[in-house]
Amino acid sequence: MESFLLQASIYLGAAVLVVPLSVRLGLGSVLGYIAAGILMGPILGLAGAETVDLQEFSEFGVVLMLFLIGLELEPKALWDMRAKLIGMGGLQVSLTILAVAGALIALGQPWQVAVVIGMLGALSSTAIVLQTLTEKNLMRTPGGRSVFSVLLTQDLAVVPMLSVMPLLALPILHGEAAGTTTAHTTSGVAEPLISMIQTLPAWQVTILTLAIVAAIILAGHYLSRPIFRFVHAARLPEMSTFISLLMVLGIAFLMMVVGLSPALGTFVAGVVLANSEFRHQLEADLQPFKGLLMGLFFMTVGVGINFATLVHAPLKVMVLVAGLIVIKVVILNIVARIFRLKTRDRTLFALGLAQGGEFGFLIITIARNEGALPTADAQMAQLVISLSMLLTPLLFLGYDAISRRIAARQPELPADEINETGAVIIAGIGRFGQVVNRLVRHSGLQTVVLDSDMSMIETMRRFGVKGYFGDPSRPELLEAAGLMQAQVLVVAVDDTEKAVQMVRFVRSKRPDIHIVARAHDRIHVYELFQAGANDIVRETFDSSLRAGRYVLENMG
Repeated sequence: MESFLLQASIYLGAAVLVVPLSVRLGLGSVLGYIAAGILMGPILGLAGAETVDLQEFSEFGVVLMLFLIGLELEPKALWDMRAKLIGMGGLQVSLTILAVAGALIALGQPWQVAVVIGMLGALSSTAIVLQTLTEKNLMRTPGGRSVFSVLLTQDLAVVPMLSVMPLLALPILHGEAAGTTTAHTTSGVAEPLISMIQTLPAWQVTILTLAIVAAIILAGHYLSRPIFRFVHAARLPEMSTFISLLMVLGIAFLMMVVGLSPALGTFVAGVVLANSEFRHQLEADLQPFKGLLMGLFFMTVGVGINFATLVHAPLKVMVLVAGLIVIKVVILNIVARIFRLKTRDRTLFALGLAQGGEFGFLIITIARNEGALPTADAQMAQLVISLSMLLTPLLFLGYDAISRRIAARQPELPADEINETGAVIIAGIGRFGQVVNRLVRHSGLQTVVLDSDMSMIETMRRFGVKGYFGDPSRPELLEAAGLMQAQVLVVAVDDTEKAVQMVRFVRSKRPDIHIVARAHDRIHVYELFQAGANDIVRETFDSSLRAGRYVLENMG
């Protein structure tokens, strides 16, 4: 008992110490957990033999993760995204597996090992990439949306990858892996059941497998609602957690009984329950368990990384890391060109997805258990994936540099010739400016719309709203739009500095004009006020006040 408490304290302490620091440095929680494992194992030697047992336990976190991913993917939403998921994402995964596997077969690796490593290379880090895209405000760009689609495809591809792993087992390793697995998975009541199924003819096993999958789908569709209602009628919060865990554990066991990946069954169940009214309750119940177990899993991965390989063969490791990144960049560029992404979006697409992914560690573990990947190759693959993930911030710095060079080389488009004036000038036609423009126009007043985003202007024109392309902060453009005759100027541009400059310039030219400005935050409010704005609206403040008002009214 004392030993268990000590080891638990070490693991928890390392996580609490390292993971928040990693997140604050912009490296993400996944790399933080791996770094905590490296600190405990290879560096300080505080973790060792117990890691194997912990890893088997923590792999259940992956089953929970795939169930939760399934809950987020409504069948209709998946169908609407089919072009990018099957086309862009499917092409990237397929080409990367073929390229990496082909290169390894040419170097003399068995085709089974080559295919497994090809699968590892096809995956990218969902956690790190999405966090970085969000921090850099790139999620809404065409490149960011394409990256998200491919990451979603990769997450979905993990399920069939895990399912085919037993078919890739090497004859030399299969017996050893099967013996190890049996020792851990067949005990008590489960042993005679599994033994009985193993004696069935192949066609009967196939029918049983299809029947179990069909039962999961039908039960999720027809039985989940009455069962959840029955459990919730007890009004015991812990019962909700019990039924959620029972569902996932039961499905995982049924899939393992027939020799399939438990992740496949739980993922299917998650998709089936995506439209259920109990979906959010399931997420709330299972999210803490998933987070803890996934964190533990990545820590055991860090403990198991063999840095002696890096010390003894640094050149080989660096060549493999560089080779993986180069192969992925080339393939991602090809896919981006096929789907006609523009230069800047193509660069984001290629560099953003060029690293390995956290699901690769799961595939390595399952491949070792199934006898599809020798220990030495597994250790090398873990090291290469970890180092490529550590290089992700550098890849995004490379994108920033290339993006700046592209922007500097591109000639600035000439502004539109403005041939009308109005009583109201609206500078910036994003969501804020659109609402203002509709309200003013529907009241019978003439507006002149200016925006520096050509795609936004073209979108507005398709809806019958006339706008002019050009930088609204340029004095000559404002004057051409009728600044000297207008009664009101609405400043709704995204760039806070340009908004202040525009207000300051207009106030110096027209002391009598009324200026309505959108502010980003409280500090921006003071800046706009000092520059001369009359009415200042914080972009989320008024809507928040209204929401608070509704709360107070309903509370009496």
